[in-house]
Amino acid sequence: MIPTGTSGGDGSGYGRACVGAVHRTARIDGSDRSRVSSRAVLAFAGAAATLLTGSGSASAQSADARMSDPRVQSDSQPKGAEAGGEAPAPVASFPTGPLSSEQLDIMVPKHPAYLGALAPANLAKPRAKAPFDLTGTWFVDLREGFLKFLFGPPYPPLKEEALKALEEGAKAQARGENYRDSIGQCFPPGMPMIMTRVWPHAFIQLPTAIYMISGFNNSFRTIYVDGRDFSDPDLVVPTYNGESIGRWEGDTLVVRTKYFATDNHWIDIGLPLSEEFQITERIRLIEGGKVMQVEYIMTDPGNWEGEWRNTKRFNREDYTDINESECIAANNAHLPGTDLGKATVGERSRPDR
Repeated sequence: MIPTGTSGGDGSGYGRACVGAVHRTARIDGSDRSRVSSRAVLAFAGAAATLLTGSGSASAQSADARMSDPRVQSDSQPKGAEAGGEAPAPVASFPTGPLSSEQLDIMVPKHPAYLGALAPANLAKPRAKAPFDLTGTWFVDLREGFLKFLFGPPYPPLKEEALKALEEGAKAQARGENYRDSIGQCFPPGMPMIMTRVWPHAFIQLPTAIYMISGFNNSFRTIYVDGRDFSDPDLVVPTYNGESIGRWEGDTLVVRTKYFATDNHWIDIGLPLSEEFQITERIRLIEGGKVMQVEYIMTDPGNWEGEWRNTKRFNREDYTDINESECIAANNAHLPGTDLGKATVGERSRPDR
């Protein structure tokens, strides 16, 4: 399993080697860094075997040999699989017996320069009391209209690719069609769109971090407030919710988020994001703690000029909980709002069904 979404920090060992291998190999030939290719899988396997068995040269040579094999494609299936044959398996040797304490220790992706958010020693550090506590369950306020789940219009001055997407999306809607229905194919909505899905979100605030779990596919997000800096850009693996660092400014929590995955990650009706995309959120509790107000300040020099600003309100909901929720693509055939659901609507509406 590739540890996508694992930050390497400035640590060392298993986590650093594996994340670094995934990050570096995913960018081979200029491919998007959020795409974990078959080369990354092989590099990960080689790195893991090197650390667990100590057979660095053999494991590395094995991975290098596999990566240079013409059957291995960085952005497609291996040759042979395309022709109906069996895809070659990655070559890596792993220990079959018990692991030593040292071997087990280096399997943990660590950042030795700072404690984890849930480490008792970190939680116990003296800190100023937070101005407010976001712990609770929140639901986006759409009383002004359902389309308020969108972040535009107004839009900032869009560049060519984003402007084209805006125009194509409008034309698709006019035809009654979806445009870039990635969520319907189980791609995560990602930030900021996960926040305005019509599902509740649970926030759990601790002195070191604020955890968010969404009712939509249990999307997970952490806002670190323990004073740490962003991860090393050469080691971090971009994710759909990005890496978030918060600090208190008076009665406002200011959160910066960057390192976003861009593959099938859109804003509104299919507007693209680049690796330069960043979000600043200015979060306040108002109306006696019953409303969370979030001002979003978004920049992406690759897709628009200047800042894109939008303010959302979320209402505290005390009579709901977050349950397990998974996206299973096959089940989307029963949802008429998805491309798959529209394709099967005729079959589902047959009188004999």
